[in-house]
Amino acid sequence: MAFRATHKFARISARKVRPLADLVRGKFADEALNILKYQPHRGARMLEKVLQSAVGNAQDPEQNKGRSAPVEELVITDARIDGGPMFKRIRPRARGMAYGILRRTAHITVVLKSLEEM
Repeated sequence: MAFRATHKFARISARKVRPLADLVRGKFADEALNILKYQPHRGARMLEKVLQSAVGNAQDPEQNKGRSAPVEELVITDARIDGGPMFKRIRPRARGMAYGILRRTAHITVVLKSLEEM
């Protein structure tokens, strides 16, 4: 059974979070949390929260038909950072012109599986 958590419409560019997702993809959940904890990036905090949420989903016995998976046995099988919708803003420029600004968002998804399922 896969355990999933998402953060939709995160106010950060997907391009900034993807390298962090590449760092933790395929690693154990507790090891990935330690890696993200010491990264100085703002996107690492967002990814860390989504990962903690997925671990919490895995350990909830009500949600998982009476069983829970320990953190040491959970592996990140999928860490996906997709682009979300953009806020379109206008920056005034010289001589009455305007440049467009795209405020980008991202959808952060983390999927965990236990070792026994793999």
